[in-house]
Amino acid sequence: MSAWPIEQIRELLEPTIKHMGYELYGLRQMGPGGRTLQIAIDSPEGITLDDCERVSHVAGPLLDQADLIDDGRYHLEVSSPGAERALRNRAEYDRFMGQRVNVKYRSGDGEAVIEGTLVTVDDTGVAVLGRTLDEVRIAWDDVLAARLAIAF
Repeated sequence: MSAWPIEQIRELLEPTIKHMGYELYGLRQMGPGGRTLQIAIDSPEGITLDDCERVSHVAGPLLDQADLIDDGRYHLEVSSPGAERALRNRAEYDRFMGQRVNVKYRSGDGEAVIEGTLVTVDDTGVAVLGRTLDEVRIAWDDVLAARLAIAF
């Protein structure tokens, strides 16, 4: 599997996807033999199958014309970031305030995980209201990973 120029592909697609009203959430080479280009798009209103189809119909011809993928053979997959998407930056934490989250963080000499409601996002970090109704404050420097969580 040869690696594709993902940053060049991002630079090619991002302005058009943004103009269409979406955010280019993620881009990666994957699948059997590394022949699938996965594009994840997002918007504040969420993503529908029609949105994915629209982006696919525009991204495919752009990729073909730019000829950035060796031998031109690839599969294109356009999707949403998913229900348990990663929270990657402050804006995403702000957007999902009040939602259920799973946060892995440094605690003393080890690591801990809390799942609960995101109740505070500020310059110092975040606070999550856990199942026991204890609020856990986590400094930004201590957040190792976070994602939305689905409550069953």
